[in-house]
Amino acid sequence: MKLKHTFLLGFSLLLASISTWAQEQITESATTAIVDTVPKSQKYGIRVGIDISKLARTAFEEGFTGFEVNGDYRLTKKIYAAAELGTSDRVWDEDGLRSITTGSYIKIGADLNAYNNWLGMNNAIFGGLRYGFSTFSQELDQYDIYTSNPAFATTPRDVNVEFNGLTAHWAELIVGIKTEVMNNLYLSINLQLKRKITEDRPENFDNLIIPGFNRTYDFSQFGVGYGYTISYLIPLYKK
Repeated sequence: MKLKHTFLLGFSLLLASISTWAQEQITESATTAIVDTVPKSQKYGIRVGIDISKLARTAFEEGFTGFEVNGDYRLTKKIYAAAELGTSDRVWDEDGLRSITTGSYIKIGADLNAYNNWLGMNNAIFGGLRYGFSTFSQELDQYDIYTSNPAFATTPRDVNVEFNGLTAHWAELIVGIKTEVMNNLYLSINLQLKRKITEDRPENFDNLIIPGFNRTYDFSQFGVGYGYTISYLIPLYKK
C-alpha cells in the first residue's frame, strides 16, 4: 500500500509539472506570435485513451487486475459526450474474510468544459455526470467464525461459494482537468463521487466491491474513485 501511495503521489507531481510546462510553452508562443485578425478554428473529433492508474495498480497492487478505456466526442464548444468501459478482478482479504470480485462495467454521460482556452489551446477544467452499469460475480472463499469467548480460537471456514449474474446501477459526478502536452496528446486526472441506485445482493452475503463503483460501505450508498488517463484526439473536422 505504501508503494502504491508513493507511486500515485509521484505521478500526480509529474502530471502537475508537465501541465505547468505545457501551459508555459503555450503562453510563451501566444505572447510572441502575431495575432491573426481571423479567429482560429477549433478541432472537433473523437478522443480515446486508457486509465494508466489501473495499469499501475495491476503492476504494483497485489490482488488487483483492472483495465479501462475511455473516450469523448465534442458536441459543441463546451460540451462533450463521454464514456468509459472497463474490467476489474479484485481480491478482498481483510477482517477475517476472503472473497474475489470479477466483472465489467460501462459508464456513459457528458462533460462540460468550464475553461476558456486562448487561441490554439485545447485544455479543459471539466465537470460531468455518468450513468454506470456493472455485471459481475462474487466468490466467497473463506471466512472466520466469530466468537467473543477468548477461550476459543477464531476458526476459519472454507466455503468456496460463487454468486454469478449480479448487476449494479449508479449515478456518478466527475470533475477533473485535461492538458494537451503534445499535439493531440492529453494527460488527465479526475475524481469521482458515486451514488448507488440498485444492486443485486448475494444470499447471506454482501457486495464488498462492485466493478466500476469500487468499495461499498454498510451504512452508505456513496462511493468514490479516481483516474489518471492518457488519451489521443483524432480530429475529424474544424469549426
